[in-house]
Amino acid sequence: MRSYNQYCSMARALDLVGDRWVLLIVRELLTQGPCRFSALRRGLPGIASNLLADRLREMESAALIARHDEPPPVSATLISLTDRGRDLGGVVRELTRWGAPLMIDPPLDDEFRVHWLSLPLRHLCRDNSPDEPPVTVRVGDLHDGCDIIAAHGQVDVQPCSTARQPGATITAPPQVLVALFTGQLTLRTAETQGLVVDGSAAALQRLLPNRGHIDA
Repeated sequence: MRSYNQYCSMARALDLVGDRWVLLIVRELLTQGPCRFSALRRGLPGIASNLLADRLREMESAALIARHDEPPPVSATLISLTDRGRDLGGVVRELTRWGAPLMIDPPLDDEFRVHWLSLPLRHLCRDNSPDEPPVTVRVGDLHDGCDIIAAHGQVDVQPCSTARQPGATITAPPQVLVALFTGQLTLRTAETQGLVVDGSAAALQRLLPNRGHIDA
């Protein structure tokens, strides 16, 4: 791990998290929670296994992650963020917010994973019907997706779970999902651009920014 050799808190922080892939590994662990090496790599297309292993060793030495063996039926070594690692959540959130305008026109060859939307959706979605019964909207599927849960005026976003029965499941091209949840597209317009809603459209509308409730 290279150092800037500067007695400055920002430089010291970048000594630990400024290398390529480190903050994306943090993003994955914030999104997926404790996970296997294989699941972590699936969420990081383009990284070689040996480079991921190197980065994890460096992060473990810096007390950003920890590994622990889960007993049966999991029977696997899981990687998770430490408290110090989870403190990077604010950094990841601000980078996500800052980078949002760069999502308008995605390059055609960029990789995309639906679960990458988990962190921004926690801040973009609203429970616009807090007096209604709780509802879950699934974006994507159990293999790659997230569940948006609205209840009593609060919104949470969690990895997809078979324990939840979504009121609606949605799929769409990535740029349509981004435009819908940032209020750039209404629900009706998004449906003309590839959004598919399986279930209650009202459940989805409940979560959208106010502009998402206005039909084009």
